[in-house]
Amino acid sequence: MIDLIKKAALTGIGVASLTTEKIEELSKELIVKGKMSEQEGQKFLQEMIRRADESKEALKTQTENLVNSALMKVQFAKSEDIELLKKEVEKLRTEIDSLKKEGVSSVDDE
Repeated sequence: MIDLIKKAALTGIGVASLTTEKIEELSKELIVKGKMSEQEGQKFLQEMIRRADESKEALKTQTENLVNSALMKVQFAKSEDIELLKKEVEKLRTEIDSLKKEGVSSVDDE
């Protein structure tokens, strides 16, 4: 019985890390030990797989949020920021070239 309680606690704590294979093993073990019927075992299996998927998704979202938060604090330029700057530089180059062609003397050659 203590083994069953340990496994239930581990299932609750680490459901995100459980594989379908491990969940199936636990379900079969509970059925064999007579702790649940075949039908209850299948229901338990489906519920645990659903919870594991939900936990994995929540963990993924939380990890992405933490990474994004850390990157914001470091203030790295995002690719879209760099792309906007490239476009602005290209626009300015075009304007400078246009002014040079018109012979405006206030534009310095660099």
